[in-house]
Amino acid sequence: MEILTRKVENLPVYVYDDRKELGRAAAKDAAQRINAIIEKNGVANIVFAAAPSQNELLENLLKEDIDWTKVRGFHQDEYIGIDEEEPAGFGNFLRRAIFDKAPFKESYFLLCDEDRAEEKCDEYAELLKKYPTDLIFLGIGENGHLAFNDPAVADFDDPKSIKVVELDDVCRQQQVNDGCFDTFDDVPNQAMTLSMSYIMSVPEAICVVPTDRKANAVYNALYGPVATACPSSILRRHKNAALYLDRDSASKIL
Repeated sequence: MEILTRKVENLPVYVYDDRKELGRAAAKDAAQRINAIIEKNGVANIVFAAAPSQNELLENLLKEDIDWTKVRGFHQDEYIGIDEEEPAGFGNFLRRAIFDKAPFKESYFLLCDEDRAEEKCDEYAELLKKYPTDLIFLGIGENGHLAFNDPAVADFDDPKSIKVVELDDVCRQQQVNDGCFDTFDDVPNQAMTLSMSYIMSVPEAICVVPTDRKANAVYNALYGPVATACPSSILRRHKNAALYLDRDSASKIL
């Protein structure tokens, strides 16, 4: 059940009773957008977020009537220095959750050898120029990040579309809280991520944020200053984004 609809600056905010309902609603919105993009362009270039927060969205998206043979899949960030078999790798997450469950036209991955990270960013940037993103799925981190743009490295006017970043301690601890890694020390220090400027350049965005661990970040994103101290606050300025919350993540705005 939808329990609240609100608009904060440009950003529509939808709150649902639980994350299952949130996932169904966000998936229906996403499917309509993807089908409209395919109808207009013949193909849709989609960037996916990889995190447990996206589980219900991805599960329900697979139930929607979408011609996946006309969808190119990308992901927005990846750890540096993990093994290609590491289950917590974001490419592997997306394989399990959606890329291996639907007949995508193409899927592109970021994982590479540690010493090739900068080169891989350059290669991915060229791919994004060749296939401009139509829609991006996002989550909000406990520190307010989008993708791996933690407050210390977020730049709303970043000249790069994708870059290497250092992960802050809150971000690394979140990966443990999410059950992706056993201990803080297991979480890599660095990652590759789409930049804030690139995220904001994507024509459409759907942001899905469940759980009470995100409640402070959600409040700051919606009602704090638009500043890199809470990178997701810039979503209020996006031209065509939507934020989906559950009762827990929205607890400080209800």
